[in-house]
Amino acid sequence: MKLLKLLKKLFQRDSFDKYIKKDLSMTGNYYKCLDIILEHEGGFVNHPKDPGGMTNKGVTKKVYDGWIGRESTEAEMRGLTFDDVAPIYRKNYWDKIKGDDLPNGLDLCVFDWAVNSGPSRAAKKLQEIVDCTADGAIGPNTLKSIQEANTKIGTDNLIKVYCKKRQDFYESLKTFETFGRGWTRRNKETEAIALSMAWDI
Repeated sequence: MKLLKLLKKLFQRDSFDKYIKKDLSMTGNYYKCLDIILEHEGGFVNHPKDPGGMTNKGVTKKVYDGWIGRESTEAEMRGLTFDDVAPIYRKNYWDKIKGDDLPNGLDLCVFDWAVNSGPSRAAKKLQEIVDCTADGAIGPNTLKSIQEANTKIGTDNLIKVYCKKRQDFYESLKTFETFGRGWTRRNKETEAIALSMAWDI
């Protein structure tokens, strides 16, 4: 049911117009992908055993404090909106994985893994599957390799191979037994939506 809800939301394109019109410099699928990712990240949490501390929409208090240049209050953290976090996700993740230059669907997969495990790891794993230097920095050579692989095997197969590599990585972790179910669910849901984007249904 959750996957169906995400797919339905994804293709209600009018829901993104108000965001896209606000900043014409944000192109590609950024807002669409971010909206999907925020469904996974959830709302405000402040668990005493969570080393990240106060977090809302996947943004920790430490990250938000650095972004605004001062210490935020709990009320501010609780009140974070889409508009508050969108530029943070773009600068810290989307731009680093060159999301605007990636094929439809693959952009979501790489962006989601970047948010979940860091942009360097997400980029390195993408570089590995397109046979170029896995240095964690996506530049012209990586983009050329992605284009060539995309032409050769198609975006849908690139997505499947990338998500398989992500799953293999999760299963190699000692904490998979504890957190694996959630990681696997997120990866599978992301793959399904990404394939829908690639097929443009």
